[in-house]
This record gives sequence, C-alpha cells and structure tokens, in this order.
Amino acid sequence: MNLAWLSLGALVVAMIVSCISEINVGVLALALAWMVGVYAGGLGLNEVLSGFPVQLFLTLAGVTLLFTQAQLNGTLDRVALAAVRVCRGNAGLIPVMFFSLACLIASVGPGNVATAAMMAPMAMAVAGRAKIPPFLMAIMVGNGAQAGALSPFAPTGIIVTGLMAKIGLGGFELRTYTANLMAHALVAFGGYFLLGGWRLFAARDSSAAEEVAGKVDFTTSHVLTLATIAGVLVGVLFLEANIGMAAFTGAVALTVLRVADHEQAIRKMPWTPILMVCGVSVLVALLEKTKGLDLFTTLLASISTPGTLTGVVALVTGLISVYSSTSAVVLPAFLPTVPGLVERLGGDAFGVATSMNVGAHLVDMSPLSTTGAMCIAGIANPAEVRPTYNKLLAWGMSMTVIGALGCYLFF
Repeated sequence: MNLAWLSLGALVVAMIVSCISEINVGVLALALAWMVGVYAGGLGLNEVLSGFPVQLFLTLAGVTLLFTQAQLNGTLDRVALAAVRVCRGNAGLIPVMFFSLACLIASVGPGNVATAAMMAPMAMAVAGRAKIPPFLMAIMVGNGAQAGALSPFAPTGIIVTGLMAKIGLGGFELRTYTANLMAHALVAFGGYFLLGGWRLFAARDSSAAEEVAGKVDFTTSHVLTLATIAGVLVGVLFLEANIGMAAFTGAVALTVLRVADHEQAIRKMPWTPILMVCGVSVLVALLEKTKGLDLFTTLLASISTPGTLTGVVALVTGLISVYSSTSAVVLPAFLPTVPGLVERLGGDAFGVATSMNVGAHLVDMSPLSTTGAMCIAGIANPAEVRPTYNKLLAWGMSMTVIGALGCYLFF
C-alpha cells in the first residue's frame, strides 16, 4: 500500500509541476518512475521501462514528420490560403470557413496544436482586415482545430486510441472523434451566433480575404506532397497499413522526390509533446504495477455517484487541463481509471471515457492553453490583446462547467 501511495504521489507531483513549471513533464515522469520503481519498489530498470509506448512513439514520430515536411514546404499554407479566397469577402462566412478548414486539416494528420499554430495567425490577420472581432474568430478557428483533435490520424487521437484500446474500448475511434467534433461544433457555433456573429453576415469586405490570400500557386512539389498524404491515408483506411510506418514511408518518398527538407523537418518536429506523452505513459504503467492506479480510481470514485460520474470526471479533467497538457498528462492519467470507476459505480465505459476526452478538450481555448495562446499571439492590434485574453480566459473556465453539464446530460 505504501508503494501504491508513493507511485500515486509521483503522478500528482508530475501533474502539479506540469501546471506551474516549464520542466518537461515527460522527463520528470521518467525520473520519478525510475526512483520509485527501482529504489522504492525493487523493480528492475527493464521492468520499469517496459511501460514505454514504443508503438505510440513510432506512430507520433511518423505522422508529425510527414506533416512537418508538408508545412515547411508550404503545402498546408497554400491549402489554407486557397480556402480564404473562397469566402469572397463575406465577413460572417470567413470564421465559419476557418472552423471547417481547421477541423479538416487537424483531422487528416497534423492534429490540433500544429493546426492552431499554422491557422491562428492567418485567421487573426484576416479578422483584423475584415473587422471581425478577434474573440469571435478565436473561438471559431481554435475550436475548429480542437474539433479534429481526436481523429484516428491526429497525434492526440492516436494517443487516445491507444489508451482506450488498453482499457477494452478498442474500435470506438469514429464515435470518439465524432463526439468530440460535435461538442466543439456546438459550443463554437453557439458562442459565435449568440455573441454577435450573425451580424457579420450583413458586412462584406471583398478586399480582406483577397489581400491576405493573394495569388495562390500550387507548384509540382505541393501537388506531390498532397498526393503523398492522400496515398498514406488510402493505405491506412483501405489497406490496413500501420499509420506510423505508412507516414514514415511517405516522409521518405517526399525526401527522395526532393520536395521536402528532411533534416530540417526532423529538427522542427514537436519533440517536446512526444517526450511528454511517452514519459508520462511510463509513470502511469508503473502505477498499474504498484496498484497506485487502483488507489487513484478509488479516490475518484469517492467523489462521484453512479448518476454524477460522467459530469464529475469531465469537470475534474477540464479543471486540470486548463493548466496542464490534455494529451500528454491529463488523458494518460485519467483514461486508465475508467474500468475501475465503472466496476465500482456502474455506467457505460464509453460514456465515462468520452466525458474525460470532451471535458479535457473543451477548455483548451483558454489563453493558458496552447490553442488559445496561439490565437492571442496572432492579434495585430495591441489594444485588442488584453480584452480578448480576458474573454478567452472566461470562455475556457466556463467550458469546465459547460463540458461537465453536457457530459452529464448526454452520457
């Protein structure tokens, strides 16, 4: 029991540090797993490291390498710019387009964080030119990126798919993705229209989108890149190819065709979140070995009832996710508790897991999270920064309650 408490304490320390420090929580988690497992638990180092998610690491590395190459050679930028021109200056339609485009791009592979990093600066620039309130544009483009987060092709979706398969919820990839997409679409479009977005449809500025987009030329390298990405998706969807290995093969093909800078892409890959996810996974695996996970589940169950379980887990994951990484810390820590919670309190395991997924993601429009911060950084007018920051902070915190209520009602 002491070892269970010690391993659980290590996880709590890692979660707290991830909220208040810039230390990579994956590195910290590896160090804590080593000290607790080897020196307190008497386990061998190989046994502690057996929790390292090799398959997850290869999948994340392959997918992010392929799409980093596509971003560096300008392919994804040109897709976005071409979409801006389609709106033809309709101010009300532009944020809707950015939601749809961000969701699509995030869903096919880059994921929510990379998509927000690429789309938010462009979206906020267009908002400034078309006189669209930056807060309205932020909740549309940000929630669009978040809506595609749990696609089985996106990094966070890959993480969640692996975690859910481990707890006996394999095969729910489409339902998980759809539930998250619908939740974000509901709050984004609801907020957009309730907070004044409907008035923008009467305003037109034909120069806004045109000036930002300019002339969009797709060169041979861009066409080859899109064809390669399409080939990877076809292989995964219809030929049952491993997504990580297919993505590595696509990355090699782009390099051989000389349409992507392979070395530069490897340097630009998001190694920080990849290390965070893998390190925390090792610590969570140690919790399973030491019965610390059972203890964590018992503590969660003690603050819930069979009727309130989905709402409580959505609220708790949402509150922690405001300050911590959703994909690297919150979900790897909480999703493994689902079987134990259902065993103790009853209920639908998929509903509980989805409440965690949705509750943790809805709050990520807070400026304390990456997606919200990207939107704030893209605001050109300094006078708009602080008001938009305050609105997004209020929005993010309110999503903890809205997410909890929504999950309680639906699941």
